Amino acid sequence: MTSLFLINILLALAWGAVTGNFSELNLAFGFVLGLGALYLIREQVGTTAYFKRVQQGLQLAFMFVHELILSAWRVAMIVLRPKIELQPGIIAFPLTVDRDFEITMLANLITLTPGTLSVDVSEDRKTLYVHCIDVPDPQATIDDIKNGFERKILEAFR
Repeated sequence: MTSLFLINILLALAWGAVTGNFSELNLAFGFVLGLGALYLIREQVGTTAYFKRVQQGLQLAFMFVHELILSAWRVAMIVLRPKIELQPGIIAFPLTVDRDFEITMLANLITLTPGTLSVDVSEDRKTLYVHCIDVPDPQATIDDIKNGFERKILEAFR
C-alpha cells in the first residue's frame, strides 16, 4: 500500500520533470494523473486496495467538511439565541483506535470541529477526554463520534 503511494508520488515528480514545472499545483495535477494511470492498470498490478483506501480517505475528508459546516451552524445558533442555556461538559470517549496516528487524527478532527475540543488522552491511550460546549446527552455525543469520525478513520487507515 505504501509502495503504491510512493509510486504515485514518483509519477507526480516525473510529470513535474516532463513539464519543467514543480509548482504545487502542477505536482498535484501530476499526482491526479498518476492516480488515473494506476487506476487504468489496477487489476494487472493489484492496486484495487489502494483505490479503496483513497476513496475512504476522501469520504473521511467530505465527512469532516460536512460536520464542520453543521457544527459551525449549531454554534452560530447557540450564540444568536437571546438566552443561552448550555450544558457544557467533558466527556470520556472510549477509544477504539489505538495507533498514535489514528488517535492524533481523531483528536484533531474533534478539535477542529466548532463546539468541541480534545483535552487529553489517558496514559493507557484508551480514553480521549473531549470538552463540548453543549452536551445534553453525553452518550449520544460519544455514539456520534464513534459512528462518525472514528469509524471513518478505521476504514481509511486499516
